[in-house]
Amino acid sequence: MDIAIVLFLLALALMGAPLMAIFAAAAMLLFFGLEDTSITGAAADIFSEKFAESPLLVTIPLFTFAGYLMAESGTPRRLVRVSRAWFGWMPGGLAMVCLLASAFFTTFTGGSGITIVAIGGLLYPALVSEKYPERFSLGLVTTGGSLGLLFPPSLPIVLFAVVAGIEVEKLFMAGIVPGFVTVIAIAVYAAYVGIKNPDIPRQPFAWGEAFASLREVFWELLLPVVLIGTLVAGILRIHEAAAFTAIYVLVIEVFIYKDLSFRRDLPRVVKESMTLVGAILAILATAIGFTGYLIQDQLPMKILEGMQTVISSDDPATRQLMFLLLLNVFLLIVGMLMDIFSAIVVVVPLILPIARQLGINDYHLGIVFLLNLEIGYMTPPVGLNLFISSFRFSKPVTLLYRAVLPFIGLLIVALLITTYVPSLSLMLLPEDEIAQEDPLADPSLDAQPREGGGLDDLEDLLDGDGDLGGGGLDALEDALDDEAPLDLDSLEEELGADEAADAPGADEPFDLDALEEELGAE
Repeated sequence: MDIAIVLFLLALALMGAPLMAIFAAAAMLLFFGLEDTSITGAAADIFSEKFAESPLLVTIPLFTFAGYLMAESGTPRRLVRVSRAWFGWMPGGLAMVCLLASAFFTTFTGGSGITIVAIGGLLYPALVSEKYPERFSLGLVTTGGSLGLLFPPSLPIVLFAVVAGIEVEKLFMAGIVPGFVTVIAIAVYAAYVGIKNPDIPRQPFAWGEAFASLREVFWELLLPVVLIGTLVAGILRIHEAAAFTAIYVLVIEVFIYKDLSFRRDLPRVVKESMTLVGAILAILATAIGFTGYLIQDQLPMKILEGMQTVISSDDPATRQLMFLLLLNVFLLIVGMLMDIFSAIVVVVPLILPIARQLGINDYHLGIVFLLNLEIGYMTPPVGLNLFISSFRFSKPVTLLYRAVLPFIGLLIVALLITTYVPSLSLMLLPEDEIAQEDPLADPSLDAQPREGGGLDDLEDLLDGDGDLGGGGLDALEDALDDEAPLDLDSLEEELGADEAADAPGADEPFDLDALEEELGAE
C-alpha cells in the first residue's frame, strides 16, 4: 500500500500537480490505510490550536500585505538613496547599499523573491556600471533576496513559531544577533572586493544629502524601531503588532508619500498579496494533515532511534553537537528542494521532538533552522533565488551557480558560528528561558535521579538557615498554623488514611510513615 501511495504521489508531482494537492492526497490516503480511522482524520489537526485556532495565524496576511505595499511603492528607491548617502563612501560602498537595503526589505517581504526584483532590479545595473565584477554583482543581489529572514517581523519566523508552538516575540529576539552576524559576514566580503578593485568609485559623504535622504525615508525606518520596541516592552502582542504594521504602512504609502492610489492601486495590491496568503494557507493546512499522520506513526521517534546508531556518544553535549551537524546538512538539502513555508510545516514537527529530547533550546533550533533554509534558497542546483535571478537579469542559471558560491561559503561560516555558539541566539532572551532550555549549559541531562531519603531528608533540608529559621517539619507545621490549624496529623487525614485502609487490596493505612518508606528512607 505504501509503495502504491508513493508511486501515485510521484505521478502527481510529474504531472505538475500543486504542492497542496500532493500533501492533501498523501494525508487522506495514509489515514485511510489506518485501522479504525476515518479519512477525515487528516483534517483533525487543521481545526486545532496547531493551525485554525492559533492566534498567530492572523499575522500572516497582515505582514504579507504590508510587505507588498512597500514593494509596490517607492520604498526600494528611498532605501537605496539613504543607504548610498550614509555608506557609499566606504570600500565597496554600493555593495553595502545593496546589502543593507536588501536585508531591510526582506524582513517585510519574506523570502519570496520580491527583494531580488525590487532592490536587485534597481542596483544590479548600477553595480555593473560602477565596475563591480559581474559575477560578484549577480551573487550579491541573489543572496540579498533572502538575507533578512532572521530579522523581525519576518514571516518565516512567525510561521515557525506557529508550527512549533513557541512565543514569536522571543523568536524575534533570538534572531537579531545571528541576523547581524550574517550581514557582517557579507559586508566584510563586499569591503574586500571594493579594496581589491581600486577603479570602483566611492561616493563622497555629504551631510546635506545624508540628512535629506534620512528625512525622506524617516517614516519607513521608524517602523522596525517602533515594532521591536513595542514588542519588547510588552505594549503590543504579536497579532496587534501585525495589525499596527499593516495600518502604518498603508497610511504612509497612500497618504504621506502618496506613492499608491487608494482607488487605483490598493485593490490590486490586496488581490496580489492575498493570493500569496491563500497559497501559503492552503499549503499549511494540507501539510499539517500530512505531518499529523507522520507524528501518529511515531516517525520522529523512529528517526531518533536510527540516529542513535550514528550518534553513539554517551556525552549529552556531544550528542547535541552531532545532531546539529546532521541537521544542518539535512536542512541545506531541504532548502534546495522545497519552498521555506512547506519546509517549515513538514520538517519542524519531525525534528522538534528529537531536538527537545536531546535538550536543544526551541528558540536556538528555530534560528538554526531558518538560517539553513536562507542558505538553501540560493544553493545549486535548484535554489529558488537562482531561478528568480536568472529570469530577472536574463542570465544562464549556470552562471548564477558560480556567482553565489563565495556567498554560500560565508553564510555557512555564519551558520556554524550560530549553531555551535547558542549564546548568540539566546543572549537577548530572559534568563529563565535560557536556564531552562540551553542545550549546552547543563551537561548532566542524563544524570540519574537522586536516591530518595524520605521525609527525614526533607526535614534535614528545612533544618538549615532557610526562611523557616530551622526546626524541620515542626517549624513547617508551626508556619502553617499561622493561617489555619493545619498540622501534619491533619495532613495525614487529608491524604485519606481512613479511606485508604478500606480500599480493596489495601494492606495497611496510607499514612506519612508509609509515604516515607515508599520514598526510600533507607
